[in-house]
Amino acid sequence: MAASSRSSAPFLLCFLLLLAPPISASSLFDGGKSKSAAAVDMEWRPATATWYGDAEGDGSTGGACGYGSLVDVVPLKARVGSVSPVLFKDGEGCGACYKVKCLDHSICSRRAVTVIVTDECPGGLCAFGRTHFDLSGAAFSRMAVAGAGGHLRDRGQLSVVYRRTACKYGGKNIAFRVNEGSTNFWLSLLVEFEDGEGDIGSMQIKQANSVEWLDMKHVWGATWCLVRGPLVGPFSVRLTTLSAQKTLTAREVIPRNWKPTATYTSRLNFEASL
Repeated sequence: MAASSRSSAPFLLCFLLLLAPPISASSLFDGGKSKSAAAVDMEWRPATATWYGDAEGDGSTGGACGYGSLVDVVPLKARVGSVSPVLFKDGEGCGACYKVKCLDHSICSRRAVTVIVTDECPGGLCAFGRTHFDLSGAAFSRMAVAGAGGHLRDRGQLSVVYRRTACKYGGKNIAFRVNEGSTNFWLSLLVEFEDGEGDIGSMQIKQANSVEWLDMKHVWGATWCLVRGPLVGPFSVRLTTLSAQKTLTAREVIPRNWKPTATYTSRLNFEASL
């Protein structure tokens, strides 16, 4: 009974989200160009940082964004970061990239480390509106001068500065993982490898032989869903970034004979810049 309840929970959450007021997707899309783009904050700002996991390890296994085993392999490997709610943004901050730099030059280099939001730390140093990064041991150590990684980790907590930076996944294109349990009446997708801003603010899907773009609902982390049916593939997917409202359309990226747990890779990505 417990297992059945767990498997139905994502569907129920997606269904409840459909009762919320819809997010308008009108007049957004022109092939990846920015439309009424909001500026991405590129200023260095103060924060705190800690580390977790193995001393030179990759950090979390999985994480609240839902990337699963992707956090253990390149290009995410050793670059993962768990962030406080102010940066996690209820999951809409998933995939965003930040540069983090320690200013104590007695032990820290002048080099910033780039981290990707893959997880949330909701309590402790991350609570009460604080801006905090809980980094993998490897990422935390990279802020040190040569040979001082161990001494830096011994400090445990650091004052740092951070700023947004473009995500660059090195030749990867945006991919869509069809989540387990998806059916022709409940489709759940997880978005991976978005260059540039990295975050997703809205997502739409279009069925075969249709001109209607359907708004998907943000469920949690990097996961979006649609309760409607029967849904008929192939599906085109349209993404809009959260920070600057840049758009991209992957046409017929999910085939007619799609399967749950499969990942379908597009031929497109956002510009690897902000």
